[in-house]
Amino acid sequence: MKRLFLMILLLGVTAGAVCAQGQSEGMRKLSLADFAITNLYVDEVDENKLVEDAIRGMLEKLDPHSTYTTAEETKEMNEPLQGNFSGIGIQFNMNKDTLYVIQTIVGGPSEKVGILAGDRIITVNDTVIAGVKMKNTDIMKRLRGEAGTVVRVSVLRRGVKEPIEFRIVRDKIPIYSIDASYMADKETGYIRVSRFAATTDKEFADALKALKKQGMKNLIVDLQGNGGGYLVSAIAMADEFLDDGQSIVYTEGRRSPRDDAFATKQGLFQKGKLVLLVDESSASASEILSGAVQDWDRGVIVGRRTFGKGLVQRPIPFPDGSMIRLTVARYYTPAGRSIQKPYDKGHEAYERELLDRFNHGELIYTDSIHFPDSLQYQTLKSKRTVYGGGGIMPDVFVPLDTTIYTDFHRDLLAKGVLGQYPVTYLDEHRKELTGHYKNVEQFAEGFVVTDEMLADLLKMGEAEKVKYNEEQYQKSRALIALQVKALIARDLFDTTAYFRIINPENASFSKAMAIIHDDAEYNRLLQPRE
Repeated sequence: MKRLFLMILLLGVTAGAVCAQGQSEGMRKLSLADFAITNLYVDEVDENKLVEDAIRGMLEKLDPHSTYTTAEETKEMNEPLQGNFSGIGIQFNMNKDTLYVIQTIVGGPSEKVGILAGDRIITVNDTVIAGVKMKNTDIMKRLRGEAGTVVRVSVLRRGVKEPIEFRIVRDKIPIYSIDASYMADKETGYIRVSRFAATTDKEFADALKALKKQGMKNLIVDLQGNGGGYLVSAIAMADEFLDDGQSIVYTEGRRSPRDDAFATKQGLFQKGKLVLLVDESSASASEILSGAVQDWDRGVIVGRRTFGKGLVQRPIPFPDGSMIRLTVARYYTPAGRSIQKPYDKGHEAYERELLDRFNHGELIYTDSIHFPDSLQYQTLKSKRTVYGGGGIMPDVFVPLDTTIYTDFHRDLLAKGVLGQYPVTYLDEHRKELTGHYKNVEQFAEGFVVTDEMLADLLKMGEAEKVKYNEEQYQKSRALIALQVKALIARDLFDTTAYFRIINPENASFSKAMAIIHDDAEYNRLLQPRE
C-alpha cells in the first residue's frame, strides 16, 4: 500500500514538473500516461514500443501520408530513392526455391569475379539459401552489406558438376530510375521513368541526349505506375520541357509559406511533340510533372486519372534512425490546382478509393467521371478547361482493357508461374538464343512463343495448383504469350527489351504514337474545346 501511495505521489510530482516546463495540457497528459503505464501496469511493458504505438496512433488521426517508420523501415524506404545501395550487384529471381541470377550489374562486384547469368547461388557465407523457402528479403539482407565487406557464395553452373566458390567484395550498386529508353520510330523517342530518385534528373538528361543523337524530334515519357519520389527530381525533369521563368509547382501550408519552383535553364526538349502516359497509379512527383506540362499546354497527357497524392511530407528523424514523415503543405500546379484527392472519410475509404473507381466504371468509361464546376481551372496559354480536386485528368482517356484479363491469368501471376517459366526456359535455351538473336530487334521480329512452350507453362501452373480454365486461358492466351516473350527478352538483354516487346500492345502507348503521327490531332488537343 505504501509503495502504491508513493507511486501516486510521484505521479503528482511528475505532473507538476511537466507543467513547470511549460508543456501543453495535451503533452502533460501524454507524459503522465506513459509514466503511469510504465510504472503501474500489471505486466511488463516495452516502453519504446508504447511510444512508437502512440506516435502511430497520433499520425493515423491526421492524413493518410503522415507516417512513422522504424530505423530499419526508414533505411529500406530510402534506399530506392538514394540511387544506390551496397551489395554484390546481381538481378535475381527465385526459381523453385533457388536464387537464379538473371543478370549481373555491368562493372559490379559479381561481374568482376565471374558470376554469370544463369548461375544458381546455393549458399551465402555457409548458410544454405536453396530449397529452404527463404524469403527474398532475408536473402537480400545476407547479400547486402557495407561496401568493402566480403561475402562468400557457392554457385551451381549448368555444365559444371561441382559447386563453384566465389569471394565477392561488396560495393556501391546503382539503382536506376529509367527502366527503358529507345527510339520507337525514326523520330519518336520513348523513356520510361519508374520513380523520381536522387539520380533521376541526370539519368533523364543523359537519355534525352542519347535519343536526340539518334534523331529524336518527338518524345513519349511513360509515368504509368510511377508512385513518385523526390520533388526536386520532378522539378528538374519539368525544367527540360518548359521555358525559362515558367512556374512548375508551388507548395503552401498552415505553417509553411508559399514556395514556388520555376523553370530556370535552357531545357533539352523545349520544342517538339511531347506525350506523357499516366494511369491510376501515377502519383505525387508524377502528378507534379504532368500538371506542369498540362497547365502550360506543353504536351498531351494520355491515359487515366492519376492517383491524387498532393501532400508534402517533411522528414523528422529521431536519434535512433526512426523517422516521422509529417505532412506540412500541399502541392499546387502552376494554374493553382490542388492535386490531393479528399481523405475526409478516413484511411480505409482512402485506401479503397482506387477500387471504388473501378467499381464505378471510371477506369473503363470516360463518361463516368464527373467534376463539379467549382473545380474548373484554365490552362495558362490556350485557356483549356482542366480540373483540380484529385489527380490529373488526362487530355485523352484510354480505358483499362478488361477483355484479356482473367482470374486464371491473375492466378498464374500470383503463384509466380508467369515469372518462373521464362527463367526456366532461358536456362535451358540461353546458348541457343544468344547465338541466334544478336539484338532485341532480331528477337522481337523472329522469336515466337510456341504452343509447346505454353503447354509447358500450363504444366508448371498445374504443379503450383493453379486451377486450369479453358475459356479463361483462351481469353488470356495472347497476353500470356506476350508477357512470356517480353520477360525472356528482358532476361536475355535488358529492361528496355521488355518494353520494346510489350509496348506495341499497350493501348496508351499506341494512342500516344497515333497522336504524335497526326499533327492536326496533336494541335487540336492543345487548343480550347468548344
